[in-house]
Amino acid sequence: MKAISVRQPWAHLIIHGGKDIENRDWRTNMRGTVFVHASKGMTRKEYDAVSAYVESYAPALPAYEDLKRGGIIGTVDIVDCVTNSASPWFMGKYGFVLTNPRPIEFRPYRGELGFFVVTEGSP
Repeated sequence: MKAISVRQPWAHLIIHGGKDIENRDWRTNMRGTVFVHASKGMTRKEYDAVSAYVESYAPALPAYEDLKRGGIIGTVDIVDCVTNSASPWFMGKYGFVLTNPRPIEFRPYRGELGFFVVTEGSP
């Protein structure tokens, strides 16, 4: 199955916070279920900015130290790619429309740019 890397805390918000759009500056024809990979990168400043941005319409974020990074945290279905949306999460050139988020047990895994294939025995 394919995966997409997303910086924390955005990855957490996709799986647990109702984030129904993943913003990118590139279009995709990908449809179907993908793994959500939480990338390793996240600064305290980024965390604080996202936390303040979403406080009025998303559940509170876990503590900075508690967000899993550098691995797969769940799956989500990509059902469309749009250039406009009424979603409060849309702020990009393109938005991958996401539905049916499902958390899974954290699995350390090296991310890549774009969509990438997750193989069973790979770290």
